[in-house]
Amino acid sequence: MVPHRSEILGLVIFGQCLQGFAAIPIYVLGVTYIYEHSAKYSAGIYLGIGELVQVLGYGLGYTTGSPNLKPTSTEDSTEGRAHNFLQRQVIWWAGFLFATSLSWISFIPLLCFPTHLPGARKLKLRREKGPLTFDKKLRYKKFGPRLKDLFHALQCLFRNPLLLCYAMCKATESLTYIGASEFLPKYLENQFLLAPSLATLLTGIILIPGGAIGNFLGGFIVCKLRMSCKNKMKFIIVTSIASLLLFILIAFIHCETVRFAGISEDYDGTGVLGNLTAPCNKHCGCESAIYASVCGRDDIEYFSACFAGCIAEKYLQNEKTYYNCSCIKEGLTNADTQGDFVDAVSGKCNTRCFKLPLFFAFFFSSIVFSTSAAIPITLVILQTVPPNLKSLSMGVTYTTLRLFGSIPGPLIFRLSASNSCIYWDINKCGDRGRCWIYNKSKMAYILLGLCK
Repeated sequence: MVPHRSEILGLVIFGQCLQGFAAIPIYVLGVTYIYEHSAKYSAGIYLGIGELVQVLGYGLGYTTGSPNLKPTSTEDSTEGRAHNFLQRQVIWWAGFLFATSLSWISFIPLLCFPTHLPGARKLKLRREKGPLTFDKKLRYKKFGPRLKDLFHALQCLFRNPLLLCYAMCKATESLTYIGASEFLPKYLENQFLLAPSLATLLTGIILIPGGAIGNFLGGFIVCKLRMSCKNKMKFIIVTSIASLLLFILIAFIHCETVRFAGISEDYDGTGVLGNLTAPCNKHCGCESAIYASVCGRDDIEYFSACFAGCIAEKYLQNEKTYYNCSCIKEGLTNADTQGDFVDAVSGKCNTRCFKLPLFFAFFFSSIVFSTSAAIPITLVILQTVPPNLKSLSMGVTYTTLRLFGSIPGPLIFRLSASNSCIYWDINKCGDRGRCWIYNKSKMAYILLGLCK
């Protein structure tokens, strides 16, 4: 049992609630303020810059918190463990203090802005002269500060199907973006045989710059082309279709499944699929608590050297090699520098798959197209509600985004990844732990189905 676990989780949740209360005025009032104080065809560029910086902020957060993901020290001394724990605590809190300092530095200049900037009235009159894109009955309708008025205003917004439709568009975009950050590292690690650290790094390279570029380009294009509300909707449809087509192409970019003893191979007919134990390794007393795959000279992957029946090992040129493996009977035998015949080497079997650059290009492009619809969606929402309900409409949009996108996204992708698992770590008590081996084809279709 971890001491003070419930108290720590409670404080973290409470801190996240406070952070949400502090951040929502920026997302709601800040967006509305920028829109009302910028020219009709310039708002998208400013909002695009804001979204770009927000996505880069996520990247900065990952960079700041990444040192805490390193494995704990294996020093035996109590002083060494205490020093390591203190160092991790300092790094942990330094990230929060750094972010807090940046927030306060940016908050102080915001206090200096007036309620209305010079020229805001002219911009407002210019917008009012344009064609109405909302119910004219709501144009001059007043809402008071009472709770009853709030529910009445929400009722007026919920009668706008366009607002609800585009709020769900932003929610699905968030679902894809945040969910992919949970699922994509596992996908890259298993599909292209990458190390976990490299898979996580590539995920960051795909999602963070892709999201930043897409958000900025979306706002820049619709403003430079001076698109009307109707043309913005067409732009959203076109970019969404392009993103969908690229996601469909991704489903065809996967590597050949590795032959795995006990999972897809039955130990030359002596074993049973779904069982790592066979007559050739039964005498070894192997356990599946630690996954340390080896690749045999028969191009078959084994869960560990023990399950391959290996009884000897040594290091050659920083590579662990295994000898006299009773389960490996086929394949070319190569002698090492000392004249011994190598039966298996540590690590996964090389499928000789060179499709990673193609996958990277398609997935990166699909993220750019998908996120380029974000700013046009925001502009459409702001243009299709009356001026006195703009801030509330953004509040409804971000609430929908969180409830149907950010919150369920990681959970849905994690459950879906679990469905593609073909071998779990099950301890002596029968409890299921982490997944050791995934079905590559099933992972590709799950990624396609959830992202589209």
